[in-house]
This record gives sequence, C-alpha cells and structure tokens, in this order.
Amino acid sequence: MLKPSKHAHPDRTVINVAMLLLARLRARRLEGYDDLKAFARKAVKGGEVLFLPSINFLFLLGLVDYHAKTDAIEYVGPNAGL
Repeated sequence: MLKPSKHAHPDRTVINVAMLLLARLRARRLEGYDDLKAFARKAVKGGEVLFLPSINFLFLLGLVDYHAKTDAIEYVGPNAGL
C-alpha cells in the first residue's frame, strides 16, 4: 500500500524512488535495466529494494514500458516523442 505513515522516511518511499526514476527516464527516454537499478541504488539508501516496486508503479500508471529484447525500460508517457 502507498499510504504514508509517521514511520515512513519521505526519501525512502516507492513514490519518491518512482519520481527519481521517472525524471531520469524523461531526460534519457530509454535506459538499461541494470543502469537504472544502479542509479536507484546510488540515489536512495535502500534503493535496490524499492526499485522493482517503483518500476511496477510507473508501469501501472502507463508511463514506462519494458523491452525484453534489449533489457531496457522506455518512457512512453505524455510528451514522449518530444
């Protein structure tokens, strides 16, 4: 569940990691899975644990797509063609 509580650190939440990943994907449009996971690991303490739920959250929102052939994640949200 994405409901915040008083015990959740604001920087170590799925929503925060999803926001960081989304910003990186919007800037680069296509990023390798391992490279994006390494970015999450460096950006947030515990980022390797929050990486997959954050990618799943972005996928459910329809903002990213996974390409198995190239093992890459692509931003497909609004203004993706710009």
